[in-house]
Amino acid sequence: MKIRTIAFHAGILATALVLTGCSDTGGSDMEGMNHGNGTSSSPSASAEASGAVFNDADVTFAMEMVMHHQQAIEMSDTLLAKDGVHPDVVALAERIKAAQGPEIETMNQWLEDWGQDTDMGGMDHSGGMMSEEEMAALEEADGETASSLFLEQMIMHHQGAIDMAQAQIDNGQNPDAVALAQKIVEDQTAEITEMQELLAQL
Repeated sequence: MKIRTIAFHAGILATALVLTGCSDTGGSDMEGMNHGNGTSSSPSASAEASGAVFNDADVTFAMEMVMHHQQAIEMSDTLLAKDGVHPDVVALAERIKAAQGPEIETMNQWLEDWGQDTDMGGMDHSGGMMSEEEMAALEEADGETASSLFLEQMIMHHQGAIDMAQAQIDNGQNPDAVALAQKIVEDQTAEITEMQELLAQL
């Protein structure tokens, strides 16, 4: 009789342990589910990193730099259509086009992603932008004269772009836009040095 009683109690104890184990496992499963829900904010974090975070400075930078780059490409096209241009100046104009064309596409995509109008009209003479008269002077110059004029104008143009990019570095919020601004400062500072050296040789 005692043996049966002991066996009975042992069975109850074993059952209790099994139930307790199931209860613990269920608890950890729930914790795992809760943990999964706790990390559900990661997609929004990824969205922010991919460009959802921006402020007015980012929008202004993208809008104005698109137009600024477009004029640099127009200046380069004007020069490249001429005969007799110094070959080093031709190479520089081609590099400017190759670099700034894709940057325009990138910034226009940002503006679209941010819900901004990409048809922005024109800029004034600020930011190193060439006036209509200055653009006409480049258009009318012969190849030799255009070589020097292009360099002089593009130095001013680059200096304006550097100022705009620095304002973005100081005030922008979107990390990709700030990174592009830093690249513009570095690239165009180097190109200004190159153009100054070319001018001294012409």
